[in-house]
Amino acid sequence: MRSRAKNSLLWGVVGALAFLVLLQGYELVAGQRVTVAAKAGVAVAVLVGATALSYAARGRLLGNESP
Repeated sequence: MRSRAKNSLLWGVVGALAFLVLLQGYELVAGQRVTVAAKAGVAVAVLVGATALSYAARGRLLGNESP
């Protein structure tokens, strides 16, 4: 796996895990439960979105426009 793809995938995993931690905190504070299916669905969407965004924006974030 290329380094750029691996880094982007790891950022996606970090984003998904951060979402799940925030959701857990919400459940503890608010006292409301969220279904497992909703948690998994949104976590996968965050993983895909963060992976795609970090892959596409890598050049701009590093200061060079070339991929």
